[in-house]
Amino acid sequence: MTERTPLTTLCYLQRGHEYLMMHRIVKKNDINKDKWIGVGGHFEGQESPDECLMREVKEETGLTLRSYRMRGIVTFLSGRGDFEYMFLYTADDWDGEINAQDRCSEGILEWVDIDRVMQLNIWEGDKVFFRLIDMDAPFFSLKLEYDEKDNLVRAVLDGREMNVQAAIHDGQCVVE
Repeated sequence: MTERTPLTTLCYLQRGHEYLMMHRIVKKNDINKDKWIGVGGHFEGQESPDECLMREVKEETGLTLRSYRMRGIVTFLSGRGDFEYMFLYTADDWDGEINAQDRCSEGILEWVDIDRVMQLNIWEGDKVFFRLIDMDAPFFSLKLEYDEKDNLVRAVLDGREMNVQAAIHDGQCVVE
């Protein structure tokens, strides 16, 4: 089996006050099992971040993006020694229709009201970058470190430590 690159993309398509979210309930042995995330995936060959984004969105949704914005780069470290560099995007215009039955090989697609996203089963670190997106923060570099039980233990925004609990629970994306 070929080793996967630690480079990925993730995109949240926005329609009015809703994000297109994927409920990851289909694949077995999925690190995102039962979580709600955006659409995206691993780079293939010599793809650029934009090329990976366009391919993954097309594969998972059937849509072709016309307008998108790279919001930041997120570095994930797990307590199991895994790491990933994720290029985070939002999109607000596309062509096409969502795949039949809003289902792909990785999960079920659903439009979710933005005010409801934080109540879904999402990664703790996703709460941090959702708040940065909601604040329309300028391009950012975010490092998220999880322990072996998938609890967020450290967050670093643009090279400065964040108060993790304040960022997750109080919505304060402040650095210490």
